[in-house]
Amino acid sequence: MKFENMLVEVNGFGKFQLRLILLVVIPRLTLPFHFLLNNFIAAIPSHHCDISSLDDGGIFKNLSQADRLVVSIPLQKDGTPSSCQMFAEPQYHLLLNSSNISELPTVPCQNGWVYDNSTFKSTVTSDWDLVCEKRGVNRATATIYFMGVMVGAAVFGFLSDRFGRKTMLLVSYIATIIFGYASIFSYNFAMFAVMRFCTGVGICGISLITIVLSIEWVDIKHRTAVGILLSIDWSFGTSALSAIAYLVRDWRYLTAIATSPLFLAIATWWWLPESARWLISNGKVQRAHFYLNKCAQMNGREQFMADLKPEVLSEIILLENDKRKYSYLDLFRTPRMRRVALLTSTVWFGVACTYYGISLNVTGFGLDIYLTQLIFGLSEVPAKLFIFFTLDIIGRRLNQAGTLIMAGLCILCNMFIPLDIGSMRTAVAALGKMFAEAAFTTLYLYTTELFPTVMRQNGLGYCSLISRLGVSAAPLLIALDQVWYHLPSTIFGLVAFVCGLATFCLSETKNVRLPETIEDVEQKRTRSISTSEEKAPL
Repeated sequence: MKFENMLVEVNGFGKFQLRLILLVVIPRLTLPFHFLLNNFIAAIPSHHCDISSLDDGGIFKNLSQADRLVVSIPLQKDGTPSSCQMFAEPQYHLLLNSSNISELPTVPCQNGWVYDNSTFKSTVTSDWDLVCEKRGVNRATATIYFMGVMVGAAVFGFLSDRFGRKTMLLVSYIATIIFGYASIFSYNFAMFAVMRFCTGVGICGISLITIVLSIEWVDIKHRTAVGILLSIDWSFGTSALSAIAYLVRDWRYLTAIATSPLFLAIATWWWLPESARWLISNGKVQRAHFYLNKCAQMNGREQFMADLKPEVLSEIILLENDKRKYSYLDLFRTPRMRRVALLTSTVWFGVACTYYGISLNVTGFGLDIYLTQLIFGLSEVPAKLFIFFTLDIIGRRLNQAGTLIMAGLCILCNMFIPLDIGSMRTAVAALGKMFAEAAFTTLYLYTTELFPTVMRQNGLGYCSLISRLGVSAAPLLIALDQVWYHLPSTIFGLVAFVCGLATFCLSETKNVRLPETIEDVEQKRTRSISTSEEKAPL
C-alpha cells in the first residue's frame, strides 16, 4: 500500500485536515504583513530642507510659512519645492519677481528636513533621515529583509527535513516574534536593519513549512484545493494591510500589529500534527501511527487504523537506507533531481522578481498608496479562483507558464501608458499582479509535487532561497528608473517571459502520486492514479 492509498482510507480531506489548515492560517497572516510592510514603514513622505537656520530675526521672521519656502527653497522642473536643496541665504526678491532662479547659489540641506505628516505619522525614513544622498539606504531596507528571508529558506529548508516540520515551525514562530519586536525598539538604522534581516530569517520558516505540512496530509484529489485555500490568506492579508496601515500610521505600532498573530499561533501550535510522511521516511513509525490514528478518529475512520499495526508503516515508504541524512547536495547528485532543481529555481526567481517588482512599487502608479495596496490585494482573489478551476483541467505546467508570461506582458504594456493616466496604469498593474499571484499560487503546489518527501523541504527551501535573490533585486531594479524611467519595467517583463518559457521543460504533476524518495524521481514518472487504485485495500 502506498501512502496516498492510506490517506484515502483515513479520509485525506476530513475534519483533521480542515483543522490543520485553520491552524496554519493564523501564522500565515503575518506573511503578507511583513513581506509588504516596507511599502509603509519605509515610505518617503514629502519633505523639504529645514529652513530654520535662515531665520535672521528680521524680515524672514515676519514672513508667512508659504513665503518663507519661496525665498528659501528652489523649485524643481515640475514646479514643486526641492527636497534636497536650499538657498545659501534668503532670496527676498523672489517675492516680487519669480525670475529664473537657476543661477542662484544653492546648498544641500544644512539642518535636516521637515516632513509632511499628513500621510504617515512616522516612518523609518523620517526617523533617520533616509532621503537625498541616503535614499539608496532607504531602498535597501526591503533588500535587507529579503536577504534574511533567503537565508531563512536555506536554514529552515534543511532543518525541517532533518528535525521535522512541527519542531522547526515553532522555532520560526519564536524567532519572528523576538526579532520582529526587537526591530520596534531599534534606536538607529543599523540596529533596525539587523533586526529586519533576522525577522526575515525567522518568518521564512512559516512560509515554507506550513505549505509542506498541509500538502503532505491531504490526498491527491484535494491537493489543488488545499493549495488554493492556503494562498487565500495572503490575499486577505494583503488587503487587510492597507486598512491597518491607513489606521495605524506610526511604523513602530504597525510593525507590532504585523507580528502579533504569532502569539495566537504559538498557543495553537500544540494541536498541529507532525507530518506522517516525514515520520515514516525517517523510521519513526510509532509516532506516525499515533498521528494517523488521530486523523482516523477525527475523520470517523477508526476501524481502518485498528487493523493496522505500526510495523506495517515501515513498508509504505521503501528507502535504500533509512539512516541516511539528506542535504542540499542531494538535489544535484542525480540527473533528474538536478534538472528539477535547476528548472524550478529558475521559475521561482522569475515569479518572485515579477511579483515583488509590482508589489513594492505601490507609489509608482499614480494613485493613493493605501488605495493601490487595497486594489492589489483584491486583484488576487480572481487569480485564485482562476487557478482553482484550471489546475486540474489544463494542468500545472501550462498554468505556470501562461500566468507568468501574461504578468510580464502586463508590465511591458504599462510602459506605453502615459504617466498622467494613473487609474489606467494602476488597473494594468493590478492585472499584472493578478497573473503574478496566480503564478505564485501554482508554484508552491507545483514545487511540492515535484520534489520527493525525503527532499521536499530541502527542495522548497532551495527554490525559495533562489527566489529571494529575485525579491532582493526587485527594490534595487526599481531604483534604476533614475537611469531610464522604463528600465525596471523592461527588465521585469523580460525576466517573466524567459522564466515562463523555462516552465515548459518541467514535467506535469497533475493526478500523480507525490514522489517519496530520490529513486522515485529518477524513475520514469508514470504513476497516474486511477480511482480503483486509490481505493485499493491493504
